[in-house]
Amino acid sequence: MPAGLFVAGLFLVYAAVLIVFLVVLKPGGGVPLSRRRPGAMDQQSALTRLTNQSVSVLNRGLRKGDFSILNQHVLDEAGLKRQPGDYLLTGGAATLVAAVLGYLVGGIGLATLLLLVTPVGLLVLLRLLVGRRRRRFDEQVPDTLQMLAGGIRVGHSLLRAIDAAAQENDAPMSEELARVVNETRIGRDLGASLSDVAQRTASEDFLWIARAIEIHREVGGDLAEVLDHVGDTIRDRNQIRGQVRALSAEGRMSAMVLMALPVVMFAVLIFINPLYARVFTSTVPGFLMIALALVLLSLGGLWLSRLIKPKF
Repeated sequence: MPAGLFVAGLFLVYAAVLIVFLVVLKPGGGVPLSRRRPGAMDQQSALTRLTNQSVSVLNRGLRKGDFSILNQHVLDEAGLKRQPGDYLLTGGAATLVAAVLGYLVGGIGLATLLLLVTPVGLLVLLRLLVGRRRRRFDEQVPDTLQMLAGGIRVGHSLLRAIDAAAQENDAPMSEELARVVNETRIGRDLGASLSDVAQRTASEDFLWIARAIEIHREVGGDLAEVLDHVGDTIRDRNQIRGQVRALSAEGRMSAMVLMALPVVMFAVLIFINPLYARVFTSTVPGFLMIALALVLLSLGGLWLSRLIKPKF
């Protein structure tokens, strides 16, 4: 390997790591220093100001365009308290590091492959975070509903009961309910805030709660009793959902094994017989076979996910 390329690769790796530490891991202060501490000098380095300006430009560009894959709404669903520009810059740094490491390990072929796969992996990771947060939210809905009904029975208002449930719950339920309380206090309609929570978390159970509260505000009645009936229905649905997941556990495990087996075997082959694996990482037919394998794995994973995801 030429010494110049090696030095350039190391420089790019160090630059990417520096960007990660200065942009991603820097403390995020939402309020400017001039407002928090009047008269204090804002001592920021030139590189920090440059990264802040870059993030601002990226955020404005993402806000103007219709980017459904990466926007603030998706990051809120994933529970990431960062702006799209931060995540985009983080993804760029991670892609650069992966490409340089791939070049140092397997040459230009592996570097190109990692350059294409790393952004897709980051998007898949974002979707996995969204799915995990939604599942945790659904698990907290029945207990939250019981807290709301109990708070209303002891004489609290609906907003006060929601505030108490936000303080007693863990994330993500506490974050969503606290957001509802804050939005209502600044003048937004309570029903609209609850509907946004149901849409943001893709929770059909919470949508029932929002509709029950909205109907009660129009026709009146005993809201605690209505919430109890809704809670019983949600618990029955969760019990059926748990039975379905238990019955389909074997299919999910088989799907994970079938998806992971080719990747693990290829990684083992690289370490056991690098000369044999070099055919896939240094020749055009090898690149085509890897690309075809990725496409077939994606199609197979999609097909298996549909088979082991029953609807009821």
